[in-house]
Amino acid sequence: MTGERGAYMANLGGQPVLILPEGAIRETGKSAQKNNIAAAKAVADAVKTTLGPKGMDKMLVDSVGDIVITNDGVTILEEMDVQHPAAKMLVEVAKTQDNEVGDGTTTAVVIAGALLREAEGLLDQNIHPTVIIRGYRLAREKALEKLEEIAKTISLKDRETLKKIASTSITGKSAEVAKDKLAEIAVDAVLSVVEEEDGKFVVDLDNIKIEKKEGASVDNTELIKGIVLDKEKVHAGMPSVVRNAKIALLDAAIEVKETETDAQIRITDPTQLQAFIEQEEKMIREMVEKIAETGANVVFTQKGIDDLAQHYLAKKGILAARRLKKSDMEALARATGARIVTSIDDLTKDDLGYAGIVEEKKIAGDDMIFVRECKDPKAVTILVRGGTEHVVEEMYRAMEDAVKSLASALESGKVVIGGGATEEALAKELRKYAEKVGGREQLAINKFADALEEIPRTLAENAGLDPIDILVELRARHEENKISYGVDVFDGKIKDMEKLGVIEPLRTKEQAISSASEAAEMILRIDDVIAAKRSSSSSGGGEGMGEFED
Repeated sequence: MTGERGAYMANLGGQPVLILPEGAIRETGKSAQKNNIAAAKAVADAVKTTLGPKGMDKMLVDSVGDIVITNDGVTILEEMDVQHPAAKMLVEVAKTQDNEVGDGTTTAVVIAGALLREAEGLLDQNIHPTVIIRGYRLAREKALEKLEEIAKTISLKDRETLKKIASTSITGKSAEVAKDKLAEIAVDAVLSVVEEEDGKFVVDLDNIKIEKKEGASVDNTELIKGIVLDKEKVHAGMPSVVRNAKIALLDAAIEVKETETDAQIRITDPTQLQAFIEQEEKMIREMVEKIAETGANVVFTQKGIDDLAQHYLAKKGILAARRLKKSDMEALARATGARIVTSIDDLTKDDLGYAGIVEEKKIAGDDMIFVRECKDPKAVTILVRGGTEHVVEEMYRAMEDAVKSLASALESGKVVIGGGATEEALAKELRKYAEKVGGREQLAINKFADALEEIPRTLAENAGLDPIDILVELRARHEENKISYGVDVFDGKIKDMEKLGVIEPLRTKEQAISSASEAAEMILRIDDVIAAKRSSSSSGGGEGMGEFED
């Protein structure tokens, strides 16, 4: 029974027994497999043209008319609002890739799509899905093993290599116009916050804050050795620039506390009211005095600052900002060396942090506070600039990918060659391995090798080159054991990618191959799709699984 709409029935002694509700769809056997593969391939084809330095961008317009222009795989798939259940699994591949390593999302989806396309050919030859899955699993294990072998180690001192990793990540995005500068910024940011634990490097990406503001060219993007706050000083009388800043971080309000329990104060005489107001003023003045006594000339608080307190702080020449996010407070503590204090009474000069300069500046019409020139900041900010909102959004994504790539390269301590060189090296190895395995599984292992070659093939196609000529020449070079040779899309030739500085983190490739293979195996395992009737309130309003449109 394939693609049956309506109630699915079993026949019991001539009496129909309803099993599924009216309007449900059930697809079984080859029909289910074909549909799932077709949907997954459509997703892969949608992002395929964005791969590599010569990849094109997508313009995505949502239901309210907001536009996103990008060639970032995961962003495209998230914005596309994919409906088909099998297609959604490929979106998950991209999301996992993005969360784990930050880059290589398109690569992962393209490989998954290629694995399914190759499997379709085997299914047509009546090879059982479990045989294909077993072959794919063997191929994946062998590929990951070989990846470890061909990977090269890096350390913090390899600044040039780190810069190449960041450049490779940025190449092909709109940010390419300022590739060298952006790569330099990404390397400086990661090296500022990297820490060593048990002989391994750890990069906490929360310590690298990326702020974006349109209205200036990409060349104005800068690394601030400190923190940028999307806040303004609370009082016009406060200084806009404080040099040699001593910074107090408070998780307490600079205002008179209300009582914890419900309480009433009865005033029967105007003099009592005056005394009450004066007492409140005195308490606030004492709070400000305590802060000033520590030598603090900049105050940041997570809570509020009373109007009167603002006045007294301004008179003391103290710059203050209020209602900061918890994450910003923690970043400030790491950058300036200050300690977050929960009670003004407990504040001492030892709790203060230091910054060379704290200044309020107007960026793209908004006031922002820059905390710069920290001595040894363990948290930094990259301020990304771009001419328009859409440009700056894409710059932001490029910078995020570059920083995440550097973090994963340092954490694993290993890198591989890009430009399709690594995929071709693995494909060559898998073909040798397939001969040893024998049986029907060897067909699946060979298909896995063909699927990996989809990366150099797509790089060539996107650059307007002949993919067959490129693949033939690439295979020939690898037969000569030149495993660092890949596709130079700018020159249209097969060249040594290591010399050209096309380097990627090992973890990017490992994750792409693992998640693509696992997703393909899961889709191949499905031989029955039962979809309930869509509720009328859900988007689309149609029945069943909905058509997936590319």
